[in-house]
This record gives sequence, structure tokens and C-alpha cells, in this order.
Amino acid sequence: MKIGLTYDLKSVYLKNGYTEDEVAEFDSEETITGIEQALKDLRFVSERIGNIKELTAALVSGKKWDLVFNICEGMFGQGREAQVPALLDAYQIPYTFSDPLVLALTLNKGMTKRVIRDCGVPTAPFLVIESLQDLADFDLKFPVFVKPNSEGSGKGIGANSVAENLESLKNICTKLLYTYNQPVLIEKLLSGREFTVGILGTGKKAEAVGVMEILIKSDAEEQTYSSFIKQHYQERVDYKLAEGEIEENCKTISLKAWKALGCRDAGRIDLKMDENGILNFIEVNPLPGINFIHSDLPILVYKQGWSYKQLIEAILHSASERMINKFSL
Repeated sequence: MKIGLTYDLKSVYLKNGYTEDEVAEFDSEETITGIEQALKDLRFVSERIGNIKELTAALVSGKKWDLVFNICEGMFGQGREAQVPALLDAYQIPYTFSDPLVLALTLNKGMTKRVIRDCGVPTAPFLVIESLQDLADFDLKFPVFVKPNSEGSGKGIGANSVAENLESLKNICTKLLYTYNQPVLIEKLLSGREFTVGILGTGKKAEAVGVMEILIKSDAEEQTYSSFIKQHYQERVDYKLAEGEIEENCKTISLKAWKALGCRDAGRIDLKMDENGILNFIEVNPLPGINFIHSDLPILVYKQGWSYKQLIEAILHSASERMINKFSL
């Protein structure tokens, strides 16, 4: 089987003048090399494709692959994560991870929370605003947590993400609206414990493979799981596997959300407790970070005794099952 690799390489965008914040979700050479080595160990032939423009050129030239291992985040538009899968669908080339519908929906945190809430999954009360004038409809109790509506990797989140009053809320929203040029999500502050749940598989075969609690050390510069904290987690975060009733509750909620949204192959669901210890859905990552050293999903499965090779194999197995089912219809 010949597997193509689609990705957004951080160094390429930096050379073209984009900022570190703009490319925070993109991948390093280390990540691509790690995936290639895992594929080689699994006895697959791999070929680097690159970003959506490089994929487009390759498809126009007549290139094909049996499967594409897709980790492209995209740069432009509300459906940027969905662009590569949509293009591959047009050429009828199978790929790993979720489809365009799921990736377009889940990039929009507010829309995702509406779907999740309608499916009976607990999530904090929220409001999405497109301008400061929309704050006229603000009816949440302070404190609230504020972040960009369509970003990942902790972008736009930091020590100043909590608003205690209307004035601070307006200041945070002004900065985020200007910086990210997209709507802002405002939600009730969840002050309890935080967890991330690793999920492998699709549909009825999906399973939660582990629950990891995120414990930010008391002496860290920020007490929010921000882009800065994620990048420097070694000295600032302790990761601990959850056990017992909390683990089971996290798995139950996360699987319900995963299946309701139609996510595929592998990803993470983030949960946090409120002041009463009630678990709430924060967000889903259907296109998870896959760096073999730094990313949450690999860290989580390592704690369960898995190797990186086994993780990649499980993702490919799930994608391959979908291919077989499609061709057997």
C-alpha cells in the first residue's frame, strides 16, 4: 500500500512571512519524520505530498495513492481543516481522520457546542459574538472564559482569558476580534479538574483508550492550558491517568460526543468539571496533534503502554476498515 502524507509544515509558512502564532497549529519536520518512520516500521511505502496547494498540483499531474495520511490544518477560511479531505473526496482517494462535514463543523466551537447540547452532552452555557454590539445579548454570570471561536492548540488563550466583569470582557473581546478576525466564544468559567480523552475508531467500533488529567503546576506562569503552556509542558504540566468512576464518566461522555459528531479514526475530547464536580464538554479535536514527543494523544497512549507505531497502526486500521466496507457495498 502506498500512503501519501499531507501536512502543513510550519517552517515553510514562517519562511513566507507568517507569524509564530499564525502557524501554531502546523507541524514540524520532526512530526513528519516520525510518521514516516512508523509507516516504514509497519512496512508501508510513504510519499510526502505537503499542503493543499502541493496536493492540488500532484492530483492535476495524475498522481494517486492508496490512502492519504492527512494532518493538514489549513490556513484560510472557516472550513480550512475540511479542504484537503474535500479535495480527496472529489478524486475518490481515501484518507485518515474525519470527513469535510465533521472538520468544518468542529472547527467552529460554538456550532459544535450547539450540536453537542442538542444530543444531550453537558456543556457550559455560552454565547458567540461577531462584534462588540452582540454583547447586548450577554446574559451569562461572571466569571466567564473567552477564546477565539475557530482556533486550536491553545491559540488566543492565556492568563487574560477570564473576564470578571463587563469592562474586562469588552477588552478581551476587542483584542480577540481584532487579532483573529473571527467570532469570539464566551462561556461560563469551569473551575474544576480538566481531562482529555483519547479515542480510536469510528462509529460503533470507537473506543476511549484512556483518560488523562491535565494538572498545571502551581508555579506555572499561567493556570490555563494555553498555547504557551502546551509548548513548554515538561516543566509546567503533570499528566496523570484518571481511574475509577471519573475515568468511566469521562469515557461515557466523550464517546457519546464522538459518535454524535461522526468523528473517525482517532482524536481527543476535552472535558472540564464545573464548581460542583459536573463534567462538561469543552471541545473535540478530530484532527489531533500527532507529534511523537509533544502531542497529547501520543502522551496519553504511552501512559497506557502503547508505542507510537501501535498508535499509527490503529489509525490506519480504522481507515482501512472504512475502505473495505465501502468497496464491499
